[in-house]
Amino acid sequence: MKHHRLTSGFRLAALTALLACTLGSAFAQEALIRKNLAERLPALSKIDEISKTPMNGLYEIRVNDSDIFYTDAEGNFLIQGNLIDTRAKRNLTEERTEKLSAIDFAALPVKDAFTQVRGNGKRQLAVFEDPNCGYCKRFERDLQKINDVTIHTFLVPILGADSVEKSKNIWCAKDRTKAWLDWMVRDQPAARASCDTAALDRNLAFSKRYKITGTPTLFFIDGSRVPGAIGAEQIEKTLLSAKAR
Repeated sequence: MKHHRLTSGFRLAALTALLACTLGSAFAQEALIRKNLAERLPALSKIDEISKTPMNGLYEIRVNDSDIFYTDAEGNFLIQGNLIDTRAKRNLTEERTEKLSAIDFAALPVKDAFTQVRGNGKRQLAVFEDPNCGYCKRFERDLQKINDVTIHTFLVPILGADSVEKSKNIWCAKDRTKAWLDWMVRDQPAARASCDTAALDRNLAFSKRYKITGTPTLFFIDGSRVPGAIGAEQIEKTLLSAKAR
């Protein structure tokens, strides 16, 4: 029994030493990559995370929250592009980016949106749109075919001064939803109006933080995003498959 305890203690000590050595090596490897990339490419001086990929010798570099690059074990080479798992037929870069760009739907600042409830309103959708976006107009017309949904519309005037003016008039209208649909679906501009439009500035800041760079951008209840206009059939399909986290 005494010999067994000594053996177990030796094994534990050896395992602890091995773990410490492995962690030390990993930290040293990360430090080397950070050092070399920062010296050679100042734009990569602030790296959010470095992690191993399934490909031997290849490391993922994450910057600006969700921008992905790849490098070797010493930071001598930098790769920008998609990492494909050919056996599983999976785009690992795309999957990683989608995970990083997902949003907690419950945390969306809906006070800065106007909300439409159609039918029972059980399904949830959030949309970031510019009133001068042609794709947004096409999307809104397809969206008219969808029922039993709650839609949170965030105005993000990114297409110039006229977009800002139209967004302010819609936000300050007595019935925001009607003013929005009158313009987007029926081409009837909202009357000039004024009110507190700080919500529009907050929407722009939110978009910048979460890299919402184009309109329309859709978010579903599971936090997944769809950048760009999709048709009614695809909207319906995604609403059905999306599940709350």
